[in-house]
Amino acid sequence: MKPSLLYRIAAVLILLFAAGHTSGYPWSDPTWGVDLTAMKSTHFNVFGASRTYWDFYVGFGLIGSVFLLLAAVLAWQLGGLPPDTLSRMRATIWIFPLCFAANAVLAWKFIFIIPVVFSIAIAVCLAGAAALSKKTS
Repeated sequence: MKPSLLYRIAAVLILLFAAGHTSGYPWSDPTWGVDLTAMKSTHFNVFGASRTYWDFYVGFGLIGSVFLLLAAVLAWQLGGLPPDTLSRMRATIWIFPLCFAANAVLAWKFIFIIPVVFSIAIAVCLAGAAALSKKTS
């Protein structure tokens, strides 16, 4: 299998991950019995801006979606690079799967199984592509 195919598979998985993450907004379900009123109504000053915990919750959720989209684009672009270019990017191509492996651990500890599965599948694709890119360069 070529590294380019694994990068492209990873890109599609990351895009699906981003779509699932973003479509989960507001990342809370009223049937869970969680009262979000306090999060939405407790204001505090942060560097001159009035914010609520809800602002941070939504903001960090959307930031996560933006970074997943960036990761999808990066994976797709890595899939189009020639082997000699990939061989000069060793740190980048190995940090990428390590990042998703760390996401899997964090999702296991703090979230639920779907992001764990996506993170592991993406990490495996990216690690496989990184390993194969060394062999082909």
